[in-house]
Amino acid sequence: GSRGPLLPLLLVAALAACVARASEITFELPDNAKQCFYEEIAQGTKCTLEFQVITGGHYDVDCRLEDPDGVVLYKEMKKQYDSFTFTASRNGTYKFCFSNEFSTFTHKTVYFDFQVGEDPPLFPSENRVTALTQMESACVSIHEALKSVIDYQTHFRLREAQGRSRAEDLNTRVAYWSIGEAIILLVVSIGQVFLLKSFFSDKRTTTTRVGS
Repeated sequence: GSRGPLLPLLLVAALAACVARASEITFELPDNAKQCFYEEIAQGTKCTLEFQVITGGHYDVDCRLEDPDGVVLYKEMKKQYDSFTFTASRNGTYKFCFSNEFSTFTHKTVYFDFQVGEDPPLFPSENRVTALTQMESACVSIHEALKSVIDYQTHFRLREAQGRSRAEDLNTRVAYWSIGEAIILLVVSIGQVFLLKSFFSDKRTTTTRVGS
């Protein structure tokens, strides 16, 4: 009977945690390419941009963030990952771009999470003067714990994807190196056979001449 009211509250906390992460995107960035995204933001809103290169080349990318007037708020070159927090100084459309124009043949896979504003309160009356009930406090704690779990899951998922990409790249290089070594070994072996054959042929010819 005591679990009845708790289950809906847990579902609300889980759904709220999922909604708060709706701005996560993973996309392919081809070589010599640039990809921009736009977000309408109200003045005074706190925003956070996080990104990480998952696969491709040296796992780096250029990132640039501009306000509606074109003023550069953030600019980094060849970064593997980073996080930037700012407060919107005016209303308008903010633009952030990822560039792989410095790469001539390697495409990248980029993940980013653009958070706009603070998470809404779990309960409409959370900011009230009176204290939360024990059930409400427990739900708020569970909600915060779920958000931390989602952050850790995202972090480890990206680490796993990046590690798998590095392993596949290493495996490909080892395979090519092994093929190259096999070809070289085959060429050397054939060369040695012909060299020995030529040596014994010359020796037989010399012996025949001496005997005659």
